[in-house]
Order: sequence, then structure tokens, then C-alpha cells
Amino acid sequence: MKNGLRRLQIFLCAVASVLAVPVTAGYFDLPKLPPPEQYGNILINRTSDTNGVKPVTFSHWSHRMKHTCRVCHLELGFSLQLNTTEITEEGNKEGKFCGACHDGKVAFGHTKENCDKCHNGDISYGREKFKNLATFPRALFGNQIDWVAAFKRGLITPKDTILGNYKPMPFDKKLYLDTELGCIPAAVFPHKSHTQWLDCANCHPDIFNIKQKTTKHFSMTRSLHFEFCGICHLRTAFPLDDCKRCHAP
Repeated sequence: MKNGLRRLQIFLCAVASVLAVPVTAGYFDLPKLPPPEQYGNILINRTSDTNGVKPVTFSHWSHRMKHTCRVCHLELGFSLQLNTTEITEEGNKEGKFCGACHDGKVAFGHTKENCDKCHNGDISYGREKFKNLATFPRALFGNQIDWVAAFKRGLITPKDTILGNYKPMPFDKKLYLDTELGCIPAAVFPHKSHTQWLDCANCHPDIFNIKQKTTKHFSMTRSLHFEFCGICHLRTAFPLDDCKRCHAP
């Protein structure tokens, strides 16, 4: 009798682990997703309105095919938080920030005829080019592109650095993060998939404590408020709607 009850409990928990992820997605207040070609696009508007110019549109998907995240968010000093980096046109013209590539040689430069390519205030600017990615491996959410798979297949070869001979640290440890909700599978964090794009310093120690199990207040709710995983997995990396990408049953 006890063995039969135990088997029933295991069966029910297994079913719950499969069903609970999409059910839990409905429980949390997930932000509405934009169209695939617009996911990851941002408007940089720290001082644009104040200076009487339109905000700058920036497309992450069009840039990530050429450079990994660490190039902008480590080497060039762009914060992971929108509109907190003190970008100036003078700095760009000196080869800082966007000007490191947009110098008229690597990419179009900061000249008058090119102003509207950035300062257009249109978050969907360049959407017509998105159709060129139709053959990329598919995902269910965000851009609906599996960028990790595209990387592994060699469909994109983004540069790790524009300043030197950087080589990422070989670190392939997976972390299993238990949840507080019964029968929801643990979240799996693969370092390798992240170090292909980011530098260790992008996450440690400011976002996640480097010491094991000492990051306080880490939760799904706080991630949905642009903390922890939500810093990237709400605007740029695959969104938190894709529960099973992390909580694999």
C-alpha cells in the first residue's frame, strides 16, 4: 500500500513538474512582448529630449551578429541598465562608446548625413532587415531565434574583443538553483552559454555574489523587476516567458 502511494506521489509530482512551468508563467506578471523584429531594441534617451534631438534607436539583434555582449558592456563601458551610461556626441567622435566602431571605416561615422540612422526615435527602425534571419534556428519567444544554437552552428561569428587578444575563461560548470514552489524543476544555469557572450565581470560581483549560495534576495519576482537574470532576460536575451529554457523538467 505504501509503495503504491509513493509511486502515485512520484507520478503526480512528475506531471506537475511538466505542467507547472507554463502554469507558473501565467501566475507571474510577465511584460508584454513586442514583435520579434523589435525585441531587444531600445531607445537611448538620457539627454536627447533635453538637447532637442530624437532619441537614439539601438538594435541588439543586428549588433550581436558582429560582436559579443562583452565588447559593448565591458570594453566600451556601456552599463547593462538603460540610459545610465554618460554617452556624448563628443565622446563618440573621439572613438569612445558607439564611436569605437562608427568611425566611418568599420561602420558609418558620426557625420551630419548619418544622424537620422540613429537619432530617429523609431524603436522599430531597420525592421525590414530582420527577414534576413529567417533561416536561423527558431525559439518560441523574444526574437524567436535561438542565438546560442546559431552561435554553435557557426551561423554567426561575433568578435569577443575590439581592443586586444581576449580569450574567454574556460568554465563549464552548471548551477542548479532550487525553486521555492513545489514540484517546479530547478533552474539550470550553464556558465558556458553565458561566457560565450559575456565576461565574468558582467555578472560578478555586482549582480551575483561570487561566493556560492550567498546572493541575497534572488527570486523570480525580483528578476521580473529588472534585477538578477531580468537585467538581460527581459529586454535582450530570451525572455523569462520561455520557462523551460531554464526550468527544464
